[in-house]
Amino acid sequence: MHQALITDSAGILFILAGNAALWFFLEKKTGWKLFSFIPPLLFIYILPAFFSNLGLIPGKSGVYDWMGGNLLPLFLVLLLLDVDVRGTIKVMGRGVFVMLIGTLGVVVGAPVGYALVKGWLGPEAWKGFGALAGSWIGGTGNMAAVAEGLGTSGTDFGLAVIADNVVYLVWLPLLLQSKNMARWFHRFTGVSQDHLDRLKTAAAGLVVEKGKPAMRHLLYLIALGLGVAYLAGMIASAIPEIPPVLTTGTLKILLVTTFGLMLSFSPAKRIPGSHELAMALVYLFVARMGAKATVAGLAGQAVPFVAGAYVWIFIHGVFILVAARLLRIDVHTAAIASAANIGGAASAPVVAAYHDERLVPVSILMALIGYAVGNYAAFLTAYLCSLLA
Repeated sequence: MHQALITDSAGILFILAGNAALWFFLEKKTGWKLFSFIPPLLFIYILPAFFSNLGLIPGKSGVYDWMGGNLLPLFLVLLLLDVDVRGTIKVMGRGVFVMLIGTLGVVVGAPVGYALVKGWLGPEAWKGFGALAGSWIGGTGNMAAVAEGLGTSGTDFGLAVIADNVVYLVWLPLLLQSKNMARWFHRFTGVSQDHLDRLKTAAAGLVVEKGKPAMRHLLYLIALGLGVAYLAGMIASAIPEIPPVLTTGTLKILLVTTFGLMLSFSPAKRIPGSHELAMALVYLFVARMGAKATVAGLAGQAVPFVAGAYVWIFIHGVFILVAARLLRIDVHTAAIASAANIGGAASAPVVAAYHDERLVPVSILMALIGYAVGNYAAFLTAYLCSLLA
């Protein structure tokens, strides 16, 4: 392959950041309905893939390695600072367990879906399933972290991104329309009106706003994130690897996750701006994964990968229904629990607002619980899929 047109690290980062910024600018300024069906994430991933395959930027670069070693642990720590385990359990109660059982459905469904379609996929497509599990248990940040920890190729990560969005187009409307089945659902689960009233009253009093960030807050956050990255890297390098899943990269991600959760119980969780800064870095990182992808590999494997993902999401849905029945949970909580898994912090508030606006704050907290368990459960999922590879 000929040398790329832009090889300077600043130039590569400009292309990646400019691409991510462009799609959010268009979403904000144009109001195009396109973004209701296809979120900016997909464009942020695909455009750098074409840029690198057409020779505008390289498919391999030291700047990508630097981003994997530094930006990824930084945004993981910042995402986890917002986790409020005690507050979520206090308000949602059994609803949290419905979400965790839905998480179990993701873990169980992945190897089933993978086993059905692996004959049409590449030998390391199980890593793509592991990355998608990160998204479906936590969110985009977990997806990127698990992919990096597993050493997922850009192509397999791309398959995960495509499947994530294609399934989302079907699953999100189902979660929204479940509101119209409330009467049947509540007969099915045996939930009482008193439970619904208590839930909505408690959720309405929940406050998650931390205030406007100042310059010093951003410095605090960067220092915390990079400090955790450094400490986790030192510890991980001293621990023996257990391939194919428990590599040094995986161990580093798990350690960063653990330290980030520990910080969520400290005064650091009150620092403003953590989520916004983290998500900006997440999308920059997704663009980086796109730049490493091979477009030809995406086209040949997309259909079977997506088919396996639909089998997978069906199993998750069954787990949610069974959990709602066993724990006597209302349709609103069940829908938010599934959205907190499959869509993360971006989709859970959308589903909550459609069902009842008072549930929006708690839906965000529930999605953050997904961030907390996402990396652990996704690596387990990847391990189960690797046994079938």
